[in-house]
Amino acid sequence: MDIYLTQSAYSDPGDLDVSGLPRDLGALAHVVRDVLIHRGEGELFAYAIPEPRLAEDAESRYVTDVLRILRERAERPLTRRREPDERFVGTCRDFSLLLCALLRATGTPARLRCGFATYFTEGFHEDHWVTEYRLPDGGWRLADAQIAYGPYDVDFDPLDVPRDRFVVAGQAWRECRAGRADPGTFGVSWLRLKGLWFVRGNVLHDLAALNGVEVLPWDGWGPEILDDAALTEDDIALVDTVAVARSEDELRRLYEDPRLTVPDEITSYTTYGGVRKVTLRRSRTASPGGSTAATSPR
Repeated sequence: MDIYLTQSAYSDPGDLDVSGLPRDLGALAHVVRDVLIHRGEGELFAYAIPEPRLAEDAESRYVTDVLRILRERAERPLTRRREPDERFVGTCRDFSLLLCALLRATGTPARLRCGFATYFTEGFHEDHWVTEYRLPDGGWRLADAQIAYGPYDVDFDPLDVPRDRFVVAGQAWRECRAGRADPGTFGVSWLRLKGLWFVRGNVLHDLAALNGVEVLPWDGWGPEILDDAALTEDDIALVDTVAVARSEDELRRLYEDPRLTVPDEITSYTTYGGVRKVTLRRSRTASPGGSTAATSPR
């Protein structure tokens, strides 16, 4: 079985009845867009998002928790559009993870990609996550469920995002290291977080996601590196190795390195709740039909 058809502990939709879901990518992206609202989109939807939802919803790491919150807010089919006050309040990672889960559940290999988008802030590469799905010919395309069918005006198809409009983290690292891009233009502009250290974090997040560990954007592990001054030559050399990896086999081999593997306990630098230690759920695998079996922790 294609490993990207296999649900992770994070994407596993649990007991969701997938028989009524569409199989078309565009229709599934529409489902996702109609049940989620980004916590920065309140003004776009003329909706004052309650503070507890801003702080708490996006801390949900697992699709099962996203679906539980949706059911608590309104008991209705996932395929029915919701008003803003009935939606899950998340981030780009949540849009991408839910689309990934639905694609896997309906037979399309998919995975999350962490990187930087050029289509939110002019002249800046904003920290962002999208879904990558496999074509029948084996190629991969990028889909951004957040900007599909939403209040955004972009000059490309959100279900086929050009690679120069969403730059995967490894490519961003290579461009910065080669002097072709300014690390100061990569990060989260509104939080004024930027630099090569931030690109490093996204390279590690992307590697983990490619290995079925789709952590939150503000999760960290290993040495605490929160500015460029904290980067060592060894840190840079390690990320150089990850950034040039191409094959799926090489990405899996690299992830076995204990310096790169996501441990059971990580540090979460939450936006609203401060820094805290979090113990992650053990990995699970699931077939597209939804049956699960416990595996070793990652």
